[in-house]
Amino acid sequence: MHQLLIHFCALLEHNSIIVALSDSVVFYELLELLHFTGFFLLVGTIAILDLRAMGVASRKQGLAALAKQLFPWMWLGLLLTLASGFLMFAGDATDFALASLFRVKLLVIALAFIVGLIIQWNAPRWGRMEAIPFGAKLLAFVSLVLWVGAILAAVEVPAISGVG
Repeated sequence: MHQLLIHFCALLEHNSIIVALSDSVVFYELLELLHFTGFFLLVGTIAILDLRAMGVASRKQGLAALAKQLFPWMWLGLLLTLASGFLMFAGDATDFALASLFRVKLLVIALAFIVGLIIQWNAPRWGRMEAIPFGAKLLAFVSLVLWVGAILAAVEVPAISGVG
């Protein structure tokens, strides 16, 4: 299985379109800009909602109304982040695949995304309750911790693995 992944990554990074895109400084800088913009939209909206669920921010606005406002921006951020992240990954796919911290980062992001989906599904119900349940507040805290962990791992991947 590991060899199959490495083979796929090698094919990906040697694809003529990926090579052309990776060799373009302007395109790569635009990709980074899109990636950071998407990530700010994604994590920023999630953080605002998590902080509201914990009762720390936006107390005057209901959780359900805030969630309804923020979720389209969260999904746009996710789309931008996934598309740009894949193209950035593709240029050095083998190096990224071999970097254990990169795999940890992907795992943390996957967990954070799952927790985010749980919060998204339940925010309207929690918003109708007289008080947000302790479990919801704990889940929002876990979401914040996971996203901070993903950010810290993302910052360290190039430094530790020599990728980027």
